[in-house]
Amino acid sequence: MDTEDQKGGEGQRPFRPDDLFRLRFILDAQLSPDGQSIAYALSTVHDGQDRSSIWIQSLMTGQAWQLTAAHPRNHHPLWSPDGKMLAFLSDRGARQQIHLIAVQVGEARALTRFPQGVGGNAAWSPDSEYLAFTAGPGNPSLDRSKPYRVTRPVYRMDGLGFVENALHDLYIVSVSSGTCQRLTCDACHNTGPSWSPDGKEILFTSSLCPESHRVHNSLKVVNLHGQVRTLVEDWGYVVCAAWTSDGRHLVFVGNPWDAPYGSQFNLWVIGREGGSPEIRTANLPLHVGGGLQPDMPALTLLRPQILVSPDSKTAYVKVQNKGTINIYRITLFGHEIHTPVVTGQRTCVPLDLLGKRLLFADSDMNSPLDLCMLDLETKRERQLTQVNAPITAERSFPIRHSLAFTSEENTQVEGWIALPPRGQAPYPTILYIHGGPHSAFGHVFLFDVHMLTGAGYAVLLLNPRGSTGYGDAFSTAIVGRLGECEIADLLSGVEHAISIGLSDANRLGCYGHSYGGFLALRVVGHTGRFKAAVAENPVTDWVSNYGTSDAGPSVRPQQFGGRPHEMPDTYQRCSAVTYAHACTTPTLLIQGEQDFRCPAGQAEQFYAVLKSVGCTVEMLRLPRGTHVSTICGPPGLRRAGNDALLEWLNRYVLGFAAA
Repeated sequence: MDTEDQKGGEGQRPFRPDDLFRLRFILDAQLSPDGQSIAYALSTVHDGQDRSSIWIQSLMTGQAWQLTAAHPRNHHPLWSPDGKMLAFLSDRGARQQIHLIAVQVGEARALTRFPQGVGGNAAWSPDSEYLAFTAGPGNPSLDRSKPYRVTRPVYRMDGLGFVENALHDLYIVSVSSGTCQRLTCDACHNTGPSWSPDGKEILFTSSLCPESHRVHNSLKVVNLHGQVRTLVEDWGYVVCAAWTSDGRHLVFVGNPWDAPYGSQFNLWVIGREGGSPEIRTANLPLHVGGGLQPDMPALTLLRPQILVSPDSKTAYVKVQNKGTINIYRITLFGHEIHTPVVTGQRTCVPLDLLGKRLLFADSDMNSPLDLCMLDLETKRERQLTQVNAPITAERSFPIRHSLAFTSEENTQVEGWIALPPRGQAPYPTILYIHGGPHSAFGHVFLFDVHMLTGAGYAVLLLNPRGSTGYGDAFSTAIVGRLGECEIADLLSGVEHAISIGLSDANRLGCYGHSYGGFLALRVVGHTGRFKAAVAENPVTDWVSNYGTSDAGPSVRPQQFGGRPHEMPDTYQRCSAVTYAHACTTPTLLIQGEQDFRCPAGQAEQFYAVLKSVGCTVEMLRLPRGTHVSTICGPPGLRRAGNDALLEWLNRYVLGFAAA
């Protein structure tokens, strides 16, 4: 057991729930074409509402100034290639539109005026004349105020709503004339436009095709006449993609369909005209594009990106190694070479590359995201922002110990325990279970941990089998037996924390979100030793989830090796609701009512069984809440989720009377 660094000192107070709304979060960032400045979007909370503004920072002096007001939401700043303009997205009107502002002087003006608004990303053409973007249908085809019929295999999607009214097509708009041109019209959801270096084609990803249950992306390009070519279709799961600098190839992160479910992603190269993708990380036993589970409203910045070098020979991508996310340089042709260039006990995300300078964001267990720059020649790294320094300087932080222990089947498991900055061991302890299942805990900011340790709890963070970053055998071990080997690993970790004197065996709670919520409910159906459980947007019944989840028919057969009618015993054996009648643990269910990934019926089933057997159970409903609304949804939902979590644990783990 190793003790990790602690920030904070005497006289500083621990974190409290309201501190979440005092923190500021960087949402996206880009280098200016002349390399003199960065533009970034900064999110804050004012009067109970999320706001974000665009900031410019000089790389020479470090001086930063606010370019746009924090009301309403302004984000996704994009420098024009000639450096004269900055485009950004803003919902200062009724809907989100693309706005332009002269960098030196001037007022922002709306470039688009779509009644339905535009999508969440855009891209400049190389000549600075056009912006490519996506937008949904101007006249929604589905009127849900009247009886309506659905025909698509996937007809609703978490975060999008009903698919027919949310599908995006690709457009371009002229900066000089404001004229818009639609390039796709295919009943698919098209996102992520990226111009070819010669300006003749636009790369994009396409999903939710009208005749397929598969929700994952295919890779396409479209020319300025609306002619679409498919490069990668029904090949597998494409996470992100980019052009090489010479425009002759495309690079993407993903996995073919025949890879075992839960396998690590790899980096691939394909010719501009298509063909068979070539793997470039076959000998890298790590998870390319992987991510850790965070708890902060900056999920878009943590998504994987690919940055290609000016000579088109290498690419920079984030790579997961156990509980860290580092940046690697990977050769695209010839001998396979992968070299770590940004390392450390942290999460690092590449954002932009200009010559030999790499802009990236980093976060660790104690710090939300900040911006950094690496000189690829000198290897010198410098931090560019410290947006939360005034707040974190006044807080005390948990003391962390890294853990390693042996579970069933001689499985080696890694984890951490975060101890309160005050008090004495053994501590009341919360087993915090990550979602996914193919994700992991590690060196990234989780506000929940700071809130719970600030309230006097130790927080146990474990990466059981199914977690990514530990090799394919570890992450695929759960296929066909979801909730079985993970419980063995989690409970072994709890016993380990008790045996080393850090956790109080008589004051234990467990908590998880999504798949973590499923595991929390499996745990309390398996043992009565926990005083309280909280499950947020959980899966409880794999059979009904197959038919009601937006990812059901696409993902569940891969997880179980077949469909429910082909292996009913396996689906039932792995379902948490199967064991709900044995639960004696006071359980709180937190459920978003617009969650289409783990729909409300999942929590309702478990709630009904616990009520029928006399187990203490309550359910907090979050109106308009999606699957991740307590992480990056409206502040009111984030606050409600955190308050309910803390109150329930205090009531049943510590014995505090409810207000």
